[in-house]
Amino acid sequence: MKFRNETLRTTWVGVRIFLVMTVALGIIYPLVITLIGQVALPSQANGSLVRVDGNVVGSSLIGQSFTDSDGAALPQWFQSRPSAAGDGYDGGASSGSNLGPNSDKLLQAIDDRKAAIAASDGVDPASIPADALTASASGLDPQISPEYAREQVSRVAAARDLPEAEVSQLVESFVQGRDAGFIGDPTVNVLRLNIALDQLAPASAADGAATGASN
Repeated sequence: MKFRNETLRTTWVGVRIFLVMTVALGIIYPLVITLIGQVALPSQANGSLVRVDGNVVGSSLIGQSFTDSDGAALPQWFQSRPSAAGDGYDGGASSGSNLGPNSDKLLQAIDDRKAAIAASDGVDPASIPADALTASASGLDPQISPEYAREQVSRVAAARDLPEAEVSQLVESFVQGRDAGFIGDPTVNVLRLNIALDQLAPASAADGAATGASN
């Protein structure tokens, strides 16, 4: 009888701990964290969405393509880094290509990209930055290197009939330094740059639109 009572008491203690922890960690804690996020950091808590005229055009954390319906790069927009995530920049399929440096498929993809960029931007293939030719490990990078952004200035300026110096100055204004001054490399957020570019010359003036959206 004493053993039975002790068992019941221990079981009841366990049930009460389970209920208390479920309410505390399964309900109260998520609600508190959600409230803090919505009050203190609403943009980050909701995916760092970017809006233009009240409409969501993407996220500053996920890259997207700026191409036509056939997948060809639109010359009036700065182009993002290649993506191997799903059909491209797919947040639900984040990944790299997993192809090694000796992969013939990877080497061919790099050669194809290099030839396409050299032709569209009128540059020496040897001068094209690595991030213009290879996808990131996540396939979602929203940034490109300042070097790749600068390499695209002439094409974008010509496509929009803008002074090259004006477009170059815009690019420099969007160069973000290293985190904490020493972590990582300088970058340029392509979506934010293209939105600012559209303020210089509306897409209609360049016979195109920034319709590439994150998958």
